[in-house]
Amino acid sequence: MTRRDTSQAATVYGVIPAGGSGLRLWPLSRASAPKFLHALSGRGDRSLLQSTVDRFSPLIEIERILVVTGALHAAAVGAQLPALPAENLVAEPIPRESGPAIALAAALISQRDPQAVMVSCHADQLVGDLDAFHEALRTAIEVASSGLLVTIGVTPHGPETGYGYLQLGEPLGIGAARAVVQFREKPDRETAAAYLTSGDYLWNAGMFCWRVDAFLAQLAIELPGLHAGVTALAPCWTSVADPERAQEWAALQKISIDHGLMQPAAARGMVATVPADFGWADIGDWHTLGTVLGADADGHTLLGTGSLVSEGSADCVVVTGSGRTVALLGVTGLAVVDTEDVVLICPRERAQEVKALVERARREGHDAVL
Repeated sequence: MTRRDTSQAATVYGVIPAGGSGLRLWPLSRASAPKFLHALSGRGDRSLLQSTVDRFSPLIEIERILVVTGALHAAAVGAQLPALPAENLVAEPIPRESGPAIALAAALISQRDPQAVMVSCHADQLVGDLDAFHEALRTAIEVASSGLLVTIGVTPHGPETGYGYLQLGEPLGIGAARAVVQFREKPDRETAAAYLTSGDYLWNAGMFCWRVDAFLAQLAIELPGLHAGVTALAPCWTSVADPERAQEWAALQKISIDHGLMQPAAARGMVATVPADFGWADIGDWHTLGTVLGADADGHTLLGTGSLVSEGSADCVVVTGSGRTVALLGVTGLAVVDTEDVVLICPRERAQEVKALVERARREGHDAVL
């Protein structure tokens, strides 16, 4: 039996939080040009942000997609998404983490349609199997119609310590949907291995789906101050910089949506998950990017407009952001990132430490390249 396409039964909006500077992907990703603006998706010259918008099709048209980003990046986002309506580009005066960003988007959508369903996916993720993603999204929309807050959980493929986890509860009788017992923080390797062995845990992909009225009701319970703030801001929010609105925004609680809302709501039985496996990855560092995008016969992953010459070398991630040719001789397992003003070379196994390198560069006065 073919399940009814519930995306036609409710107005579905997409929300794309596009924030953070992606320091572990420096020197390509910087404060002025963060990772989501770069073509790291493996889909030609499409940026991570553009690929996220593409991914919402065919369920959500551009007129019903909101992008929440920093004021510093609003112009670049608008340039990459010329079809995005101006009122759908929500520029945060200062970063306040995902809680205020997602909550404001929900409040803005509620003004257009209080019964709308909202799907939120971050701008810095990759999805390999779009058909499986759309199928999971349809199930999530169906589950969300019941008033539950829904997250799409990804089937783990290893004891990953860089992701949060979802502890599964009982089946809900809608597709493969399950209750969420608890959100778990990023574990150590031993704990992650135990999660994997149990079969009761999924990766938390940070992909959410809910009716906006149900979300705002739960927000009022768990974060009443944030609820009051965004519902007051939404009617007067504008794409034009407003010092008064900026002050009100700055006063909002700085908190992630996971910690502030989803974790306590799960403890009250209000959160569900749709297990899925669609080649998902959160692009957090150069090693992960190479693992996800695949490699040539020598194990190299090449991005950028320049060329690679390799002799007796293997398993390197090479980014030719400057357009120059990169030559490798007798090296293995490196990340080599060549930009116009910085060259980064590090072992792939230490890619998570690039953030510390950036912090050292800042302490030593290299702000111009950060």
